[in-house]
Amino acid sequence: MHFSKVTTKSAKIILDSIKKSKNILLHLHPSPDGDSVGSTLAMYHFLKNIGKKVTLIKGDSSLPQYLSSLPGFQKISKKNFFQIDLNKFDLFLILDASSKSRISQTQKIIFPKKLITIVIDHHPFEGKFTDISLTNTSSSATCQLVYKLFQEWKAKITPKIAINLFIGIFHDTGGFKYFPMDYNSFNIISKLSKICPNFTDYIFEMENNNKPEEIFFKALALNSLKMYFKNNVVISALSLKKLQKNKLQHANKSNISNILKSVTGWNIGICIVEVEPNLCNLSMRTRDSKKYDLSKIATALGGGGHPTAAGAQVKKSLPQVKKLLLKTIQSLHPSLGQP
Repeated sequence: MHFSKVTTKSAKIILDSIKKSKNILLHLHPSPDGDSVGSTLAMYHFLKNIGKKVTLIKGDSSLPQYLSSLPGFQKISKKNFFQIDLNKFDLFLILDASSKSRISQTQKIIFPKKLITIVIDHHPFEGKFTDISLTNTSSSATCQLVYKLFQEWKAKITPKIAINLFIGIFHDTGGFKYFPMDYNSFNIISKLSKICPNFTDYIFEMENNNKPEEIFFKALALNSLKMYFKNNVVISALSLKKLQKNKLQHANKSNISNILKSVTGWNIGICIVEVEPNLCNLSMRTRDSKKYDLSKIATALGGGGHPTAAGAQVKKSLPQVKKLLLKTIQSLHPSLGQP
């Protein structure tokens, strides 16, 4: 059963499934961002408030510490999808993930027959893989869809819920800069800010949470730049060997791709980090999403995202990933010419 927007009917069907469930699973998608964490934590607080037993797992990736000030962050279990027993759950709420690859990319996912699965997301619908799906690409963030569901359910939006939704929308729109941020989104933000008036404290913590290692990571990443397609595409690529040599962990890749995107003339900025042998994470940003839809590039690589910002995790060596990436860009955007 698929719905393309929040209506009284779609909201009721989802709420009925929640009410019938006793033990509910939530998760974060690979390389979780503000919308993944915010929407999931908001739902976590709602479910706990109505007396449900809830388990929230981190999934494939390490937790994004720049979001550690969000209420409920410490409740996230440091387990991945295959370290839990799915048979213990009767409902799996899948937020901000529109395909099985956005649940986990480590193994094949098989749901137990008795497990009810529901997707709530604002990424493009990639086909039915759950019992119920609610996807709406005109929504600025999954947090916006969750807010609308709470409104339909007449749920009390507490300060803990409000700030998680606020930060999710703020983060996924690049600080209210990216489409489809519109008057509806600002209307919701206005209401959330009244419930949690100290929202600026959370924004400050999110944007000023760097550790010294992250600054050194940024320096290393910016020192590895190479330009392609007549300087239209700029790539920062860091090998695991280089990270280990400099005693660094992989940090927030989106910070690097955002910096690259900010340069006039560099239309696509990409950061690739080899996080394990034969496993690379990619973050992509563009200045011109109408001309360069990054979600299509990411999807071709097994990832996902939006036209403006997207990412992927690829099980190949760094040289192989770069080669595949350049080939994919050339295939989708032949007007760019040769790399």
